[in-house]
Amino acid sequence: MSLAARRDVFQAIADPTRRQIINLVANKSMNLNAIADNFEMSRPAISQHIKILTECGIVVIRQVGRERFCEAKPESLNEVADWVQQYRQLWQEKFNSLDAYLSKVQS
Repeated sequence: MSLAARRDVFQAIADPTRRQIINLVANKSMNLNAIADNFEMSRPAISQHIKILTECGIVVIRQVGRERFCEAKPESLNEVADWVQQYRQLWQEKFNSLDAYLSKVQS
């Protein structure tokens, strides 16, 4: 897999482990060990997931003494939110049409 592919925010959030890591650090920074404690996989595997998230800019790592803390940068998910929004509008229109049809049929 090329480095450029890893930097795609959609690829980063495609993995459920990475989405869970984002959720863990969304409200508070956590050190790498604290994050790894939430998973039944090796610390190197978790580090690889975090590396992909940092390459995408979704997570940043801050060094404090000997510890490394991960913090979420949720604004990097705006690209995803914008993409989803177009479909939200489409489905809202379809639901509004269905509501209008059902109201007409019930009358």
